[in-house]
Amino acid sequence: MKKNLPPLNWLRAFEASARHLSFTHASTELNLTQAAISHQIKGLECQLGCVLFKRLPRGLELTDAGAAYLPAVHESVERLKAATEEIFGQGQNNLLTVKINMVFFMRWLAPRMKEFRRLHPKINLRITSNIWLDNKESSGDCDMEVRYGRGKWPSLQCDRLTRDELFPVCSPCYLEENGPLTSPKDLPDHTILHVIGYQEGWGYWLKQTKHSDLELGQSYQFDTLVTALEMAALGEGVALGRTSLVENAIKSGQLVAPLEQRVPTEEAFYLVYSNNSLEHPHAVAFRNWILNEIHEG
Repeated sequence: MKKNLPPLNWLRAFEASARHLSFTHASTELNLTQAAISHQIKGLECQLGCVLFKRLPRGLELTDAGAAYLPAVHESVERLKAATEEIFGQGQNNLLTVKINMVFFMRWLAPRMKEFRRLHPKINLRITSNIWLDNKESSGDCDMEVRYGRGKWPSLQCDRLTRDELFPVCSPCYLEENGPLTSPKDLPDHTILHVIGYQEGWGYWLKQTKHSDLELGQSYQFDTLVTALEMAALGEGVALGRTSLVENAIKSGQLVAPLEQRVPTEEAFYLVYSNNSLEHPHAVAFRNWILNEIHEG
């Protein structure tokens, strides 16, 4: 028959008593009376059906069962302490939580985080990710967001971060293995990497370059641009790149842009926040830094 998990306060009493081998010292640490500690230990032993301590004239001694149980209980208590401190401990009230579109983080922000840390060593950031968002207000689980869209979110302020051009990209090895790609008319012969959810996708690019009559052939579909770009870098097809997200990969030779046609985007990445968000002690510093990086970049 399975044993139910004992109450946490009983386990804390056992762990402290076993560590000190004293109910008195355990009661001091846990801010309880010695009688309360003794009562909780008896309750734990009763539930487990096993004696955990030998009561000696000058203290306590763990039984074999108590000694076997202690490492697991001690580790669990320590992990709870560490998690509590990490998430809710000192300084967490000043933690700046920024929810970021994953492709923007991976391709633009992550390489620049070292510089942010150098300039602002005392600012603690929590980075969380988003994929698709509707046009509603912030969910309240972050202080600021980097969103992709047209900059229209009711009751929210936003700063435009990117002004990109759209153009096909692929890996050099893909071109070597899959023949020429010198004109949009060659695209139907290639594997196309689509990203669902973007208004300005392949259909938009073909229309703007006056090739909307082309019927693209075999393809993959992905729900994130970061996945499509990674597949392009691995030589699996041709993705539609955005300037700010592929410029480093092109400079390094990981990706190439085989076609000359480039289309300006209306969609962009935006830093989004409420007026109240700027009251956070670190929000203005983060906003100023990222806008400065955008300007210099």
